[in-house]
Amino acid sequence: MSEDTLRLRAVRADGTERAAPPAVEPAARRDAFFDNAKYLAIVLVAIGHSWEPLRDGSRAASALYMVVYAFHMPAFIVVSGYFSRSFDASPGRIKRLVTGLVVPYVVFETAYTLFTRWTDQEPDRPVSLLDPLYLTWFLIALFIWRLTTPIWQRVRWPLPVALVIAMLATLSPSVGNDLDLQRTLQFLPYFVVGLLLRPEHFRLVRRRAARILAVPVFAGALAVAYWAVPRMSGAWFYHRDSAEELAAPSWYGPVMTLVTFGCSLVLVACFLAWVPGRRTWFTVLGAGTLYGYLLHGFVAQGSKFWGWYEPAWVHRPPGELLVTVGAAVLVTVLCTPPVRRVFRWVMEPDMAWAFRRDAREQARERNAVRA
Repeated sequence: MSEDTLRLRAVRADGTERAAPPAVEPAARRDAFFDNAKYLAIVLVAIGHSWEPLRDGSRAASALYMVVYAFHMPAFIVVSGYFSRSFDASPGRIKRLVTGLVVPYVVFETAYTLFTRWTDQEPDRPVSLLDPLYLTWFLIALFIWRLTTPIWQRVRWPLPVALVIAMLATLSPSVGNDLDLQRTLQFLPYFVVGLLLRPEHFRLVRRRAARILAVPVFAGALAVAYWAVPRMSGAWFYHRDSAEELAAPSWYGPVMTLVTFGCSLVLVACFLAWVPGRRTWFTVLGAGTLYGYLLHGFVAQGSKFWGWYEPAWVHRPPGELLVTVGAAVLVTVLCTPPVRRVFRWVMEPDMAWAFRRDAREQARERNAVRA
């Protein structure tokens, strides 16, 4: 509830003013379960990036990497879709869409380009806002998905339609890299699933029976991934290439879209089954996951340039464990309130100067003043 609404409710019918109830802080309205889920998902994203250089010569590391990549971004996207259900393209929501996604996209796309000119030794790499670099694809994808939310809420069969779009995208390498549209289309069904979910669906996967069942499911997924490592490319779970670009027959694309979608949804459900619903020490960090997501990428990119993975001991179990813990600690620190305060000016800018005042908001303020 907005402060303006609370202020209006503080006026009696006879025009006299009474004490209004204190406004509820946003943090108090947040659901601990979803903040926990977002934090744990972003930790897995950072860990997955830290494992990437460890895969060479390690079948076990490659299997773990494949399993994590099968569900960490789908989980993040499903939750993003769930919280996009109320998007109605109103002026206030459009403003938040621009300030919360478009502005960070422009800033971090530029920053990553300049940074990787140095780390990748490509001084002429152009700054292109049409070709998302590294992690920035998610910002532009979420922007597109959220803008299309009213469409998915109106069509009769949103999930089948989204799956058909994703399947068709795998048939066409000409979709290209503009706005990372290939990945945006292939991940679209997960966002639509989030739009279709209701609170009772999350309560279903959080039952004790679901938590117990998740254990053998994850164990089975690891076993299958270990078997699959030398037999298939884990790039299918990246959803960024067509079948042709993965050196596979065209018909593989639609089939693998359905297979990976089914596998990923099962693992997402298992992941959510393990997420605690109570407030924990990391619940508050769930509000800063976008900070952790975008900022940890500079360390992930720089670690290779700085030679952190060159010592042989890093590729042994103790070194792999240290890398895993280090990635988790890093992204945790980057989600903390002090870091968010430092970078809020770019991640959540106010930019009131850039937008016209909403007529309804102005009318509410005038009515409040008259009262």
